[in-house]
Amino acid sequence: MHGPALIDPASTDRDLVRRLRAGTVTDTAGVMPESLAWHLFLELRRRGEPSAVPLFLKTLRTLHARRSLGAVPTPNDDISTDEHRLVESEDPFLADLWKAYKRCIQNNRPGPASHLLRDIQERLGG
Repeated sequence: MHGPALIDPASTDRDLVRRLRAGTVTDTAGVMPESLAWHLFLELRRRGEPSAVPLFLKTLRTLHARRSLGAVPTPNDDISTDEHRLVESEDPFLADLWKAYKRCIQNNRPGPASHLLRDIQERLGG
């Protein structure tokens, strides 16, 4: 089990891109906005959407900045604990980076998380 199903498979690419662009808003109880962005990114990438990587990275940077400033309360609780495994077979290093990034965010450690965010960006080629 990789956590809850956050993406409706019947959603159009356009709907998924729109949700990823909104990125900082989550309507899913118990799920961090970063987790929602991760699931949206993986689905868009699976569908071959060329804007998946840049949109995902932009969303993460925005969320990271908001968390670092502490201006807007953002949920830290997340029921999607094993979502890194969604890419483990194709890219174990990316899976490890994502797991570590989420752990840093959940533990309110934006400094180390920013280094991991840069590593994720490099890994994705963004």
